[in-house]
Amino acid sequence: MAVQQNKVSKSRRNNRRAHDALVAANPNECPSCGELSRPHHVCPSCGHYNNREVIAQANEIDLDEDAA
Repeated sequence: MAVQQNKVSKSRRNNRRAHDALVAANPNECPSCGELSRPHHVCPSCGHYNNREVIAQANEIDLDEDAA
């Protein structure tokens, strides 16, 4: 079992944890709809990525009432 030789002060302990803080998000503007979205992710509002539609939105899908 590891036993410390000397007491680690609060200052040294907190300096070691200086890089553990969370970083704020960096949203970018979507070129197709103008909404803010995460970089390198599909836009949640329009479904576009890299200037092409990769996810069809729910309001654009036509379903037959008989099939549902």
